[in-house]
Amino acid sequence: MPPKTKQQPAFKCTECGASSLKWYGQCPECQAWGTLVDRFESQTAGRIQAATISESRAARPITEAPIDNVAHRPTGIGEFDRVLGGGLVPGAAILLSGEPGVGKSTILLELASRVAAKGTTVLYASAEESVNQVRMRAQRTNALHDTLYLASETDLSTVLGQIERLDPGLIIVDSVQTVASDTVDSLAGQPSQVREVASALIRVAKTRGVPVIIVGHVTKDGTIAGPRLLEHLVDVVAHIEGDRHTALRFVRTIKNRFGPTDEVGCFEMTGEGMTEVPDPSGLFLSERPEPVSGTCVTVALEGRRALPVEIQALVQKTNAPNPRRVTNGVDTSRVAMLLAVLERRTKHKLSEYDVYVSTVGGVKLQEPAADLAIAIAIASSIRNRPVRDGTVVFGEVSLAGEIRRVASANLRAAEAKRMGLAHVVDPSIGSIDRALTAALGN
Repeated sequence: MPPKTKQQPAFKCTECGASSLKWYGQCPECQAWGTLVDRFESQTAGRIQAATISESRAARPITEAPIDNVAHRPTGIGEFDRVLGGGLVPGAAILLSGEPGVGKSTILLELASRVAAKGTTVLYASAEESVNQVRMRAQRTNALHDTLYLASETDLSTVLGQIERLDPGLIIVDSVQTVASDTVDSLAGQPSQVREVASALIRVAKTRGVPVIIVGHVTKDGTIAGPRLLEHLVDVVAHIEGDRHTALRFVRTIKNRFGPTDEVGCFEMTGEGMTEVPDPSGLFLSERPEPVSGTCVTVALEGRRALPVEIQALVQKTNAPNPRRVTNGVDTSRVAMLLAVLERRTKHKLSEYDVYVSTVGGVKLQEPAADLAIAIAIASSIRNRPVRDGTVVFGEVSLAGEIRRVASANLRAAEAKRMGLAHVVDPSIGSIDRALTAALGN
């Protein structure tokens, strides 16, 4: 019998370099998720010869390079155009990701409808839903147009055939993890399949000069499923954020070759689909006739948008040896640090109290500019004294009790004034003691 040949490892971890015969979602060695990729070992390394460069392809000085102005084509959805930098760019490859049920298919169907309403042929290829299912959703959201074509296909070659037949002006594929190519010997969703499908669709976008939007699923930790190469291949990476228990949705770009990456689009999920929210400033403020202790308004930045957000705190005396620290919309470790600063620098005995901190509207505050507002809301609750009417607070609190500067302070103050909040407590106050006096009085 001929000797058995040893099987070469087919996958390699990008984090620790460990090899594996099979693909796993989690690396067996370093326990990292989604890091195993196909291992291609070239057998002709060192044999590649230098190519002869013609005069037309010769490298030129950067000052002689031609300039092509990128023209954005508005989609008809102002908030989505805001995120993209003005609209869709011909030949652009856009990757849209988000958690299940957040509204990826809904917003893309609305986008396809708006573009089709202008007379452009749009191909919506769904590999997850049947044509009847997409039609029912389109009928509910009033997204029916004769130039919007639907196809339910899971085979890459069939999708490419549909593109050849229709010659559309916009292509939407939902999703890249459910479409498979018969040239790759693996199941749909595997790294090799995702790479092949994405590469083929991007080639179509570049050769035809047609924008292609690809839907991508995310993993448990919120990252895009599949090889990391997928994000490098596309021109734009957009992500939809939102809580299932609230109707508000934010669309932000992680990568954008044709515009800024700090813009945020705001939408609201309704029974009729995704609705734009051009001015979301009033969504995160309570509507009460009289001021209440334990509440404080700050101004958060979402991209280039300044949004007033109300922070609520409740402090309750407890006899338990380990007081509770419950938060919603703010970082728990950040709140714990602020409690330590308040107890040490302002003499508040917070170790004897349960502390609950939450934001209004389900918005998540991750920037340190909300530190001062959280601290004042907690102090307001323990003193049972409301914050001065018309007060807005923002600033980062240091461990020494100092108030540090934050980004775009002028923009935050201008938005507060527009909302009728004239009394601003900002980093210019200096220390947390002075900030408490300015917001709550002596």
